[in-house]
Amino acid sequence: MSEKDSKHLQGEAAKGGQWKLTWKDAILYSFLGILFVGQVVLCFLFYNWANLDVLLYMGWATLAASQVLGMMSRAAFQTKGRAPEGASWLRTTVVVDSGIYAIVRHPMYLSGICLILALILISQHWLSPIFGIPTIVFFYLSMPQEEQSNIQKFGNDYVAYMKRVPRMNLILGIIRLLRR
Repeated sequence: MSEKDSKHLQGEAAKGGQWKLTWKDAILYSFLGILFVGQVVLCFLFYNWANLDVLLYMGWATLAASQVLGMMSRAAFQTKGRAPEGASWLRTTVVVDSGIYAIVRHPMYLSGICLILALILISQHWLSPIFGIPTIVFFYLSMPQEEQSNIQKFGNDYVAYMKRVPRMNLILGIIRLLRR
């Protein structure tokens, strides 16, 4: 994302405005969507292609973990996010720092990364990482931008939250939670 786009997002967040989809974003998201669909198709066509059962089981376990993370993220936002009546559960008005958000700051992104990794492990076809790695990189690089937007929206509350809770490290997050 360019500096101009980043400043636009920050300005919109500060005004409480909504993010606007640009044509560059539409192309990027379409490309990532095609990669994701391609990766799912690869899983069906080349299920356990290399016959490495250990990777297959790891893939299914990672897929299950991905789904649990996703469900926990949504539940925390729905119960603690205080979204305005009739608004999406994603439109939180407070920093959600309980549930899975007490362990990692970006469980939804982590869930997406785990999902892509699971598909790579389940398929085991050489094309699967080619389809999956760009999406993983996109998720990873999106987190700092999301944080900047949240700093603009929530201010010092979010900065303090960033100091308490790691971005994606589940193990460190659990250790920090137990120490608190």
